[in-house]
Amino acid sequence: MQSKFIATNGIRYHYLEYKGNAPTILLMHGLTANAHAFDGLIKAGLAPKFNVISVDLRGRGLSDKPSLGYTMENHAQDILGILEKLSIQKDQKFIIGGHSFGGYLSMYLGAKYPEKIEKIILMDAGIRMHPNTTEMLKPAMERLTKIYPSFEDYLQQMKQVSFLQNAWSEAMESYYRADVEDFINGKVKPFSRVGNIMEALKAPLELDWKSLFRAVKKPILFIHALGSYGVEGFPPLLPKDAAQETLDLLHDAIYVKVAGNHQTMLYNEGSKQIVEAIRNFIK
Repeated sequence: MQSKFIATNGIRYHYLEYKGNAPTILLMHGLTANAHAFDGLIKAGLAPKFNVISVDLRGRGLSDKPSLGYTMENHAQDILGILEKLSIQKDQKFIIGGHSFGGYLSMYLGAKYPEKIEKIILMDAGIRMHPNTTEMLKPAMERLTKIYPSFEDYLQQMKQVSFLQNAWSEAMESYYRADVEDFINGKVKPFSRVGNIMEALKAPLELDWKSLFRAVKKPILFIHALGSYGVEGFPPLLPKDAAQETLDLLHDAIYVKVAGNHQTMLYNEGSKQIVEAIRNFIK
């Protein structure tokens, strides 16, 4: 793995590169996440099977955190700038993919800027999510507001959140390590700022996703997790009927159901199933 920076669209962007075989897959993480969100997929063999680029979206991780500019179009211009700078040849196309918010960004790019895209990997994002999604995301959002006594304390608290209970994976630790900045006194605080994330959260709510999903004509691998997002009995973040409605709109899609919930699908058995699905999709 190589940690790199690139200047694009007026900001300094951070990304991880996992060297592997062609083609290159560029991955975009969820709303409050960071580039290490896909470490479980890397551990499951996504690289070196493929060359993988995983980005810190603006306002997250080690990328710049401007006070403004968190619309889907802002994010899209960032990614287009990165793709342009990574291109070996002018007309090179990329396989892009994303989880949750990153999935929506992938579909936005596919609808608005198809000329740079060959295929799309859509992970647990649909034309609508569960009606209580904002409430269900509270634990992920609340962590951003706190300062923790130490990284060890932060990690222990994360292990106890409802959507991770009984599903912890060692591959998650690098993700949470990259989630926080360290202070001299040993305390830690998540890099992401709540105000920026709230602005990014508003962005998808303002768009007509039915029209955007319908407009994408690229081949799509639609990966869906139906596990409870929380303690047993909680609903999935992307309900089965919403996933079916999404699938019905897509022009050229393969649907794959994987183990885990919206978060844990990226680890453990879910990560193995995702990597296998991606291998079959790209070959």
